[in-house]
Amino acid sequence: MSFREFWRDIYKNLYTIRVFEKNCIRLYRQGLIVGYFHPYLGEEAIAVGACAALRSDDYIVSTHRGHGHCIARGGDIRKMLAEVLAKEAGYCYGLGGSMHIADVATGNIGANGIVGGGIPLGIGAGLSISIRGTEQAVVIFFSDGASNNGVFAESLNLAAIWNLPVIFMLENNHYAVSTPIEEASRTEDLYKRAEGYGVFATAIDGNDVKVVYEKTKEALEVCRSGRGPFLVEAKTYRQGGHHVNDPGKYMPREKLDYYMSKDPVQTGRKYLINEGGFSEDEVKRFETEIENEIKEAVEFAKNSPELSEEKYFNEIVI
Repeated sequence: MSFREFWRDIYKNLYTIRVFEKNCIRLYRQGLIVGYFHPYLGEEAIAVGACAALRSDDYIVSTHRGHGHCIARGGDIRKMLAEVLAKEAGYCYGLGGSMHIADVATGNIGANGIVGGGIPLGIGAGLSISIRGTEQAVVIFFSDGASNNGVFAESLNLAAIWNLPVIFMLENNHYAVSTPIEEASRTEDLYKRAEGYGVFATAIDGNDVKVVYEKTKEALEVCRSGRGPFLVEAKTYRQGGHHVNDPGKYMPREKLDYYMSKDPVQTGRKYLINEGGFSEDEVKRFETEIENEIKEAVEFAKNSPELSEEKYFNEIVI
């Protein structure tokens, strides 16, 4: 892959996630998405940078805020939208919805509605790699809120003593729903927790896709060389509340403005032009293509049937 192609693919994923999430917010407002919907707006660089560093046979484990992970890993937009809209054409026949998308074909073990619930699943995948003796790796995406769950400490310790090829990708967006990190942890540098388990760890700018990509590559070298797990704390910030119905008024305006000025999609756009060599007109055409692709996928999902009772009982229920 050429340098130009690399940045094209990076920006395609960044912009696709952004447009996907904005379309889903609109669909939610129209009453077409039931349950909660947790946008990934403002955190796109983490999923895209990390997944760009992976091989096709590697694994990822996602979260309730997981649409960006699935897209960055090569997920099918039409199947994702159908799942979010509870249609049969979705990844899980529409039964999983927004928080439970999985795509085994791309190594996406799945999202999880339980905060921290995906972490031990990633440890299991890492253990399977160790037993089989392959050079694969696992990236476990989880939040700062999940890092306060006991399963995080237990899984970190298991990965360390078993020397597993696992990257703990801690997406620190500074809030566990509405609880700020400074009220939930004595240290705001959560990566330091890994040091007590003898695990390599560092903190990075989670809004810069190039930084995320390069650090993930470095972490993968550690994992694939048999030196064990690696924790990356990617510091970022949501561009809104915890979910669509949360106005996020607890988020300080000046802090939100600061992170908005470091918007990951706009940063990726600059890389596309300055390092990828794309002109402004080329980028705009590129963005229009993505917008049209998602528009078509939305119509596909809206016009798809819901899962029939007959198929549910005859083919799915065991």
